[in-house]
Amino acid sequence: MIRVQLNKPEFEYDIHSLIRAFYPGVDVVMYQKNEPAPEGFELELWVEYGSDGTRLTLRDAKGQKLACDYRQKTGDSDRRSGKNLVKAMLYEMLSEYTGQKLPWGNLTGIRPTKIAMGLLEQGWKNTQIADYMRKTYYTSNEKTALAISIANRERDILKDIDYKNGYSLYVGIPFCPSICLYCSFSSSPLGVWKDRVDSYLDALEQEIRQCARIWRDRKLNSVYIGGGTPTTLEPYQMERLLRIIEECFDIAHAKEFTVEAGRPDSITEEKLEVLREHSIGRISINPQTMNDRTLEIIGRRHTVAQTLEAYQLARRMGFDNINMDLIVGLPGEEYPQVEHTMKEVTALAPDSITVHSLAVKRAARLNMFKEQYQEMTFVNNQEIMNMTQRMAMEAGLHPYYLYRQKNMAGNLENVGYAREGAAGLYNILMMEEKQSILALGAGASTKIVSGERIERIENVKDIRNYIERIDEMIARKARIMEMSQ
Repeated sequence: MIRVQLNKPEFEYDIHSLIRAFYPGVDVVMYQKNEPAPEGFELELWVEYGSDGTRLTLRDAKGQKLACDYRQKTGDSDRRSGKNLVKAMLYEMLSEYTGQKLPWGNLTGIRPTKIAMGLLEQGWKNTQIADYMRKTYYTSNEKTALAISIANRERDILKDIDYKNGYSLYVGIPFCPSICLYCSFSSSPLGVWKDRVDSYLDALEQEIRQCARIWRDRKLNSVYIGGGTPTTLEPYQMERLLRIIEECFDIAHAKEFTVEAGRPDSITEEKLEVLREHSIGRISINPQTMNDRTLEIIGRRHTVAQTLEAYQLARRMGFDNINMDLIVGLPGEEYPQVEHTMKEVTALAPDSITVHSLAVKRAARLNMFKEQYQEMTFVNNQEIMNMTQRMAMEAGLHPYYLYRQKNMAGNLENVGYAREGAAGLYNILMMEEKQSILALGAGASTKIVSGERIERIENVKDIRNYIERIDEMIARKARIMEMSQ
C-alpha cells in the first residue's frame, strides 16, 4: 500500500491517478493530516500546500526520506496552473525514483486530444502544440504526435457540426447474453430480465417521447443505440424501438445512425433485417478477441466462428459500415495472441476497428473476485499498441479518435481507426464534449454543454429502479433541459 497525506484537500484525484499509473495494482490510500494514518504501508507521500509553495516528500515504511521536491508559487496562479505544477512535481519525483517514463506523462485525464484540439482552435501550430504537451505534461514523442494527428482529423470531421443548436442522441439497452469478466457497464444478463424487457421498453418509450418534445427545435446530428447489447432485443422489440425513435425525432438530417450489434451470439438475420428496413447505416460487431480460449475465460459465450458468421452475414445483407471492437490486455493474452486477433480481423476488412486497452473498474467481476485470477497475466505495452496501430494502418484504417480510462493496462489508451468516410461521429462528439448528448435509458448520462460548462444528468443504473422511477427521471431531466434552451 502507498499512503498519501495531504494537509488540505487539493488535487486528490490527480495525485491518486498518477501514483497508480506508476504503481498499477497497488492500493493508494489518501488521508488528511489530522486523520489517523492507515497502517501497513510500503511508501508514504506527504503533500504540503503552503503560502510559500508546495512541498512533496516521499518516505519509506521506516520513515527514511527517499525524495523531496519543493517549488515556489509563481504569483497568484489559477487552479489549473496549480494542478499542473503539482502533477509536474510528482511526475518528476516518481519518474526519478522508479526509473520509469510514462507514455502519456503526467496526464491523468481521459481526453488527451481535447488539449490538442483546444490549442488548434486557438490558432496554434502543430509544432507549438507538441512542444507545449511535452514540456507541460511530459508526453512521449509518439503519444504527442498521435494526439495531435487525431485532433486534426477530428477537427476536419466536425467542421460542419453546429455545436450550439445541434445535439446527439444515445439510447441504452442494458441487457447482454452474459456478463463479461471485465465489464462494469450498466448491463444485466438477459436470462434474468427476459420477462421484463417489454416493461423496460415501456419506460424507455415514455422517456423518449417526453424528452424529444423539449429539444424538438434543435438539429439531431447523430444517433447511437448502445448498451449492453441492443441486439439482445427480439426483432419485434427492435422494430418497436426504432419506430418510436423515428416518430419522435427528426432523423432525416442525422449524419450517422449506429446500432451496436455487439455480441456475435446475439445477431440473427431477422434482427439485421429490421435494421436494414430502418436504414441503419453503421453497426458494430465486437469480437474483443479472436482466440476461443480467451473468449471462454472472459465469459463471452460465443466462438470465433460465430464472429466470422455474424460479420459475413451482415456484409451479405448490405451493411457497408461495420466497426469491430478489440481489447488488449485480456487475461493470458500477450503479443502473439493480439497479433493473431489483428490478422484475423483485418483480413475481414471492417470499415473501422476500435482497439481498447483493458481497464478494470471496481464493479467488474475481475476486480471483485480478483483472488480467483491471480495466476493470470494481464499484458499490454507500447510494443503491442504499436503493432495494432501498424496493422490497422496497413489495412487502410487511420486513427480518428482517442480516449483513456482509469486503471488501463500499461497506462495506455483506446484508439479508433477508420477508413476514409467511416469515422464514428458520435464517438468523437461524446469524447470531445463539444456538443450536448441526450442520453436515454437505464444508466444513461445526459451531457448539456454550454460553452466551457458541462452539466450531467444521470439516470439510475438499476433496471427495476429505472422502470419504477421513470416519471421522476423524466421530470428532473425535463426541468434541467428546459433551462438550457
